[in-house]
Amino acid sequence: MKVSRQQVETNRRRILDAAGHLFREKGFEAVTVAEVMKAAGLTHGGFYGHFKSKDDLIAQTLAHLLSGTIPAQADLASYAKAYLTPARRDDLAHGCPMAGLASESSRQSPEARDAMAEGLRRQIKLLSRNAPGDTVEEKRQAATGSWAAMVGAMILSRLSNDPALADEVLADTSAWIGARSGG
Repeated sequence: MKVSRQQVETNRRRILDAAGHLFREKGFEAVTVAEVMKAAGLTHGGFYGHFKSKDDLIAQTLAHLLSGTIPAQADLASYAKAYLTPARRDDLAHGCPMAGLASESSRQSPEARDAMAEGLRRQIKLLSRNAPGDTVEEKRQAATGSWAAMVGAMILSRLSNDPALADEVLADTSAWIGARSGG
């Protein structure tokens, strides 16, 4: 039975979504192709109709995960406040792919690293729109530094086994960004 182009695209998106959840929750190495396909509700045999390899799946999943947008009016302070929450920290499967997968991605294929680099470029560009500063350069620096602080705070908060310290890292980073952003 022939599958329509629309169904092929729907299946592909299901695979990418399932892989995104599993990779963020467990890491790249702990997830098998069979597990991804099962989570997507598809048979293992259909995988190679969409991807060349697990490395290809990883790279395309990263590109998919990092294609989201942020609200046009989001200033750094309000974005940091929304991003740096215990709920977001605790939801690994739906959390930030940059914070969840950056370290692992540095040891992946060039295509996966390209996807992460493009996601980083895109996020800095989006955050620069409403960052403090008088020049494009100042806005970019504020966006870069703030994004690095947010991702770093998320990583540090996740690694702490002390709940109070984990929450403090998020709150302090949000306050620090807010103080520098006029928020």
